Amino acid sequence: METTMIDHVGIAVKSIDEALPFWEGALGVKCSGRETVEEQKVTTAFLPIRESEIELLEATSPDSPIAGFMEKRGEGIHHLAIRVDNLENALAHLKEKGVRLIDEHPRKGAGGARIAFIHPKAAGGILLELCER
Repeated sequence: METTMIDHVGIAVKSIDEALPFWEGALGVKCSGRETVEEQKVTTAFLPIRESEIELLEATSPDSPIAGFMEKRGEGIHHLAIRVDNLENALAHLKEKGVRLIDEHPRKGAGGARIAFIHPKAAGGILLELCER
């Protein structure tokens, strides 16, 4: 399995509009775009920092995974995304190693990425996203 970089850090927020003034105003990190991913019931905003990004995640529905996360934990870091060269190979490798996966097959993510999640119980309590761009 070839990992190439930290792709992004996903941060759950109540409102992207309310969160952006801190990121853009205080830190000077400009939003490069927003996207709604209907399948995941989330709107995202991307804030690039060199080769990586901060991804702000706002739930679009009360039954969104982000809404569930925020109900339990409030706003904060939701996941860490690691970029891989070949997502199918990475998933097959992890499955072979007995790693517990949330997604056994790639799905569509924001920004044209293909993604899959590793279960937090397999990664020391961290929700890991594998991302292929």
